[in-house]
Amino acid sequence: MTSLPLVFDAPRRGLPPRHLADLSSAERAQAVADLGEKPFRAKQLSHHYFARLTTESDAMTDIPSTARDRLVGELLPTLLSPVRQLRCDEGATRKTLWRAHDGTLLESVLMGYPDRATVCVSSQAGCGMACPFCATGQGGLRRNLSTAEIVDQVRLAAAAVRDGELGGEDGARGPQRLSNVVFMGMGEPLANYRRVVDAVHRICDPAPDGLGISQRSVTVSTVGLVPAIRKLTEEELQVRLAVSLHTPDDELRNTLVPVNTRWTVSEVLQAARGYADRTGRRVSIEYALIRDVNDQPWRADLLGKKLHTHLGQFAHVNVIPLNPTPGSKWDASPKPVQDEFVRRVKAQGVECTVRDTRGREIAAACGQLAAEG
Repeated sequence: MTSLPLVFDAPRRGLPPRHLADLSSAERAQAVADLGEKPFRAKQLSHHYFARLTTESDAMTDIPSTARDRLVGELLPTLLSPVRQLRCDEGATRKTLWRAHDGTLLESVLMGYPDRATVCVSSQAGCGMACPFCATGQGGLRRNLSTAEIVDQVRLAAAAVRDGELGGEDGARGPQRLSNVVFMGMGEPLANYRRVVDAVHRICDPAPDGLGISQRSVTVSTVGLVPAIRKLTEEELQVRLAVSLHTPDDELRNTLVPVNTRWTVSEVLQAARGYADRTGRRVSIEYALIRDVNDQPWRADLLGKKLHTHLGQFAHVNVIPLNPTPGSKWDASPKPVQDEFVRRVKAQGVECTVRDTRGREIAAACGQLAAEG
């Protein structure tokens, strides 16, 4: 298989110091041995991080105190520090602005539901895809996140859910275990390909090698980087693929999703079908509905027809009412227009639902909080 184009190679600049979550099990054992400790200490350290969800050396009483601080200092450096947290939905939705070691800002959103808890994580600080209606795209790409920076967003969310930090004002805690992870925060996940795939393994491998979340409960999104979708197909993963399509016609998509000038709608859908065929999993087609831009009835009809042709039963359209950003010319479609759009897509035999609009009052569109600083 040919390698990905250089545009997808993750730059090394600004990455944080080495962290346990960057390493495979064998690499962790070697790293511990290089520090003069017995290799089995790596498994102990991994248990604390991935199973107990802690990086506090005082809690690691099974490791001798003489080794504890050094191991934590070398292999569990602090990666993310909270800058600001905003809550809504009676505390069931929490958005956090994090500061990385170099001052880089990134965001994650934790959402609690009666039957599940989901974290939306960032894979890059900013984004280089330049979609004009997206707050992150407006700010450009600052850098890729490391594997560990991605995983740590999930670990911190898992700890928050376990500790009952989500829930309504009536004190109901809801789920006490993080169940779902979506790579739909800041950045284009497949533009940071290797680190995202490694993060999926750390998130899904059973403890103490990882956090033990099912691959089928993880969603990886993309604007349509065709070579990367094909490469992901060969990974033999069971994560769900989400394609941010936003319009079925190339003419408009060239503007809304500029990478479409490299890979057309049909090419993206063909690659997505290859992933669906290999995994047996439906592909989520993300469609941000924008007033008077991509919400016309004929576009709904065309979307349904193209998805029926390329993906068939593997297509599921996820209509997203646009979350406008301050000063933007883009706005959400009126509800009657949205309802008609959904009806027309369904009429083509394609499943279509409207995403729950969580977090509008806390600037939960990706990149809004970081842009505010």
